[in-house]
Amino acid sequence: MTLEPGAPRDAPRPAAVTAAAGRVGAHVGRFLRRPAVAHVLVVGGFTAWALLMGLGADSMYWLSEHLDSAQVLRMQLACVVLTAAGATALCWRRSRPVVVAAAVGTLAIASLLATGATNGFEIGLAIALCSVAVARPVRDVWLTAAAVVLPVALVAWAAPLVRVLGTRVIGRDPGDPAALRSPLLPGALADAVTPAWLVTVVPVVVLVLLGIACGTLLRNRRLRLAALAEAAQARAAEQEQRARLTQADERARVAREMHDVVAHSITVMVALGGGAAAALDRAPDQSRLALKELVETGRTALDDVRRILGVLHAAEHTAEDAAGTPGGTAERSSDSSSEPAPMEPQPGTTDLPRLVERFRTAGLPVRTRGLAVTGLDGPACLDATAQLAVFRIVQESLTNALRHAPGTAGVDVEVRRTPGAVEVVVTDQGPGQDVAPTPGTRRGIVGMTERVAAFGGTVEAGPYGPGWRVRAQIPQPNDEGEA
Repeated sequence: MTLEPGAPRDAPRPAAVTAAAGRVGAHVGRFLRRPAVAHVLVVGGFTAWALLMGLGADSMYWLSEHLDSAQVLRMQLACVVLTAAGATALCWRRSRPVVVAAAVGTLAIASLLATGATNGFEIGLAIALCSVAVARPVRDVWLTAAAVVLPVALVAWAAPLVRVLGTRVIGRDPGDPAALRSPLLPGALADAVTPAWLVTVVPVVVLVLLGIACGTLLRNRRLRLAALAEAAQARAAEQEQRARLTQADERARVAREMHDVVAHSITVMVALGGGAAAALDRAPDQSRLALKELVETGRTALDDVRRILGVLHAAEHTAEDAAGTPGGTAERSSDSSSEPAPMEPQPGTTDLPRLVERFRTAGLPVRTRGLAVTGLDGPACLDATAQLAVFRIVQESLTNALRHAPGTAGVDVEVRRTPGAVEVVVTDQGPGQDVAPTPGTRRGIVGMTERVAAFGGTVEAGPYGPGWRVRAQIPQPNDEGEA
C-alpha cells in the first residue's frame, strides 16, 4: 500500500500500545516487589518526608516570627538527628518489629518535645506497626499500637512547642487565646482538646490505622499462600501414597498371577514328563501325546508370563512418563526391538474344559459337573474378571490336587450358578499312595481368597473326608441366575 504525498502515517494501534504498557507495568511491579528495592523505598521515603517537614517548617509556617532563630536552628538540628535515628531503626523492622515500633514511638515523643511536631514520625509509626501486623497476631498488634500511640498523644497534649507549631499549621496566631480553644466543643472540653493537639494527633492515628490495615492484609495473604502451599504438599503426599498403594496392589496382583501360572504349569509339566517317561516303552503313543501336551503347556505358560510381564513393563513406562524421567525414551527405544507381548484375552469359563483335559492328560482323574452351565459365559452373564476368578480357582485347586494327592481316586469339579452367586467346588479323594507330607506356602489359597474377596465372596479350603475340598462363592447379580 502506497501513501499519498502529505498523508499522515498510521497511528500505533491501541491494542499494541496496551500490550506494551502491560509488559512495562509487569516489569516495574516485579522490580518494586523485590525486598531490597521495597526496603530502600520505604526507608528513603520516610527520611525524605521527615527532613522536608522538619527543615522546611520555618519556611512553611514562619516560625521565626514566634520563636528566636537559635531555637529554630536547634529544632532543625534535632530533626536531622532524630530522622537519622528513625531511619536506622526502620532498617530492623522485619527482624524485630515490636522493638522497632517502640523505638520509633520514643523518637516521635522526642520529636514532639524538641520540635513541636512529629515531623514524619507519623509515617515511621505507620511503617513500624505495619511490620508488627505482618509478623504478629492481631492481639499483639493492637497492644503494641496502644502502647506506642497513647504516649505520643499524651506528650502532644502537654508539650509547649506543640501548641505553637500546631497553631501555626492551622494558620492561627499562638498568642491569641481563642486559637487555643476548639470552637466546636463545649466548656472545658474545648480547652482540653485544642486544635493544635488535633492537627498533631489525628494524622498519627489515621496513618497508624492504615499501616495496621496494610500489614493485616499482607499477613492474611501470606497465611493464605502458606495454607495453599501446605494443602498442595498434602495433596502431593496423598497422591504419592495413593500411587504407592496402587503399585503395591499391582505387584500383589502380578505376583498372584505369576504364582497361578508358574505353579500350575510346572506341576502339570512335571506330571506330564514323568508320565511320558514311564509310558515310553509300553505305550509310546500315550508318551508322545503326553510330551506334546507338555510342550503345549510350556508354550502357554511362557505366553502367560510374557503377557503379565508386558503389562508390568507398560505400567512402569507409564509411571516414568508421568514423572518426566529422562530415561524413559531410551528405555522405550530399547524395548521396542523386543518381541511384543501376546495380547490374547485372559482365560475364562470357556477355557475350563481345555484346562480339565490338560490335567487328565497329566494323569489326574477329574470328573466335572456344571462347566457348561448356562449363565457362566456370554455378554449378559459373568464379566471377564469373574470368569478369570473362576478359572484360576479351578486351576489352583487341580494343581494342588496333582501336587499333594498323587494317585488320588478322583477329583470332582463342580461349577454352578445359584441365585445371586457362582459357586465353585473342587474335592479330591486324597492321595492314593503313601507320600511324605509337603508343607505348602499357602500362597495359592491366599490368592484365591483375595480374588474372591474382591467380589465380596468367601473361600473355604480344608480337609474334607479322606481328601481336600475348596469351596468358593462369588456373589453376582441375580438377573440371569439359575438354581
